[in-house]
This record gives sequence, C-alpha cells and structure tokens, in this order.
Amino acid sequence: MIALRATDLSKTFTPPKPLFGAAPPGVRAVRPMTLEVAQGETLGIVGESGCGKSTLARMLVGLLPPSTGEIEIAGEKLGVAGPAVFGKRIQYVFQDPISSLNPRKTIRDILETPLKRLYGMGREERRKRIAEILASVNLRESFLDRYPHEFSGGQAQRIGIARALAASPRIIVLDEPVSALDVSVQAQVLNLLADLKTEFGLTYLFISHDLAVVEAVSDRVVVLYFGAVVEIGPAERIFSAPKHPYTRLLADSAPVVGRTLTAPEQKGTELPDPLNPPPGCAFAGRCPRATDLCRSEDPALTDHGDHQLAACHHPLED
Repeated sequence: MIALRATDLSKTFTPPKPLFGAAPPGVRAVRPMTLEVAQGETLGIVGESGCGKSTLARMLVGLLPPSTGEIEIAGEKLGVAGPAVFGKRIQYVFQDPISSLNPRKTIRDILETPLKRLYGMGREERRKRIAEILASVNLRESFLDRYPHEFSGGQAQRIGIARALAASPRIIVLDEPVSALDVSVQAQVLNLLADLKTEFGLTYLFISHDLAVVEAVSDRVVVLYFGAVVEIGPAERIFSAPKHPYTRLLADSAPVVGRTLTAPEQKGTELPDPLNPPPGCAFAGRCPRATDLCRSEDPALTDHGDHQLAACHHPLED
C-alpha cells in the first residue's frame, strides 16, 4: 500500500520584481520529481547542503506550497483535503530540537495544541492522551509544566517527537533529527524512533547527511543533487554498489575509522549556480566520467535492476 505519493513535485523561489529593470530569475530548489513511499517503509533522503532535501520535506508536510505537482497521502490530495486533515496524516520533526519548540509555552501547552486544534479534545481526554504519549517517548509527566530551555537536546528532541505523535499521524518526516545531538544521545533517539515505528505502524521519511545513520535505518534511499533525484534504490545497494558517480562521491566522502581523510575532489567541488543552471547533467562539471552527451542532455532515471534507478548516461558497474 502506498502511504505517500508525490507526482511531478517542484519548487521555484521567485524573488520580488524590482521597481526598475527586468525581474531576476527564479531559483529552482526542487526540480520535478516523482516519489512513492510504501506504508511502514523508512525512506532515507541524502545529499549535500543545498540539494533541496529540506525544501522537499517542507512541501510534503504542507509548510511550503509546491510550484508544480501533487501530493497524495492515503489517496487524499494536499489542498483538497485541507491542512487539518493532512495534519492528522503527516507530521514533521525538526532538526534543531530547542528552537523548534515555542520558548513561551510549557511542554503541556505544546503537546495540547494539536489535540485541541485537530481533534477538539476536552481537558480530561487531553490529559490521558498526553500521559500515553510521554510514556511512549520515555519522558516523565513532571516535565509538563517546564519550558523548552530547561531541557537537554536529547530531551527536547523527544518532546518534538511527542508533539508529532500527538496528532496520531501515519507518516513522520524526520529532518536531520539527530544531527544536533551527542553521539550517545543519537543512538538513544534512533532506538526510540525504531520502537515507535513498530508500536504505531509509522512510515518515516528520514533526511540526513550522515550516510551511516541513513544506511542503518532506511529500507530505501533517495539521493538528491541540485534539486533532482539522481539515484534511488534499496539502502544496501545504494551504498555497496552505487550506479551514479555522485552517490559514490558521497560514500567516499564519509569519514571511516582507520581511513586517512583525503579530499575526494581537487577542483570544481561546488554546486552549480542555481541562477544559471548548466545544460545537461548538473553533476557533469564534477564527474570524471562526463562526456559531451552529459553536458548537453539531462539523463532520465533508468532502471538498473534490483529496484535501483539512476539518472546517469554512464552508470557505474558493480
């Protein structure tokens, strides 16, 4: 069963037109892409800074309107179903656990908001539901009358997860959920997320730049570059036998204990100019396998077997 489907989804940020002169070009943060996520799946989304990961996530939960395309959750389209209905189906866990919580609100106020707005629960019903949620994320009820600044990063992230669970969603988008935490706390939060997925039958979209974490928690992985999907497939295949040179570059760039840190690229390591995108494959300027075909024609996603697709004219061999 398909939990989430995004069809031809894209986002272009258009700057305001100046009083004089021509309007500046828009920035295509996400180029048209189509994704499907199965019920109960964890889909990892990776790519370097500026590739469009967070913009995609914000469109999927309705925080940003897409420029083109459609988003469906359980057969209902965003915009047609309305934000309240979508809020019951999909929720967001932010990267920075402290700043994502309202500093003027107590934890009780933060957790009660979705229960009031989405479900109209009364006081006693809210109290019972909050007690259940806190037990699920291993937090004490004595925390409810405290404020976000009184908690550690790991505790604050558990509160953020509890806030998402309060809406009883089927899908949770996790945007770098452990990147701001200490390594030992990261493991605790990841184990918690795994337990919650089993307990509540959740579907995850897990965004991260930490490839080891993504490989460990994901069933499939989407690799983004310059706002487009360049490879998608099972997690074990993506990292052990990548088809796109950019995926190989990401894997080689990840620090590994015992391996000397060396620069994987010598020049041309920056993303292309978003105001003046190059023709053809956006990765051609950094790719050692690039040819004239790559610089003139944008490759389409092609099936390479084992449910692995890559957008490359000259894919890597196993």
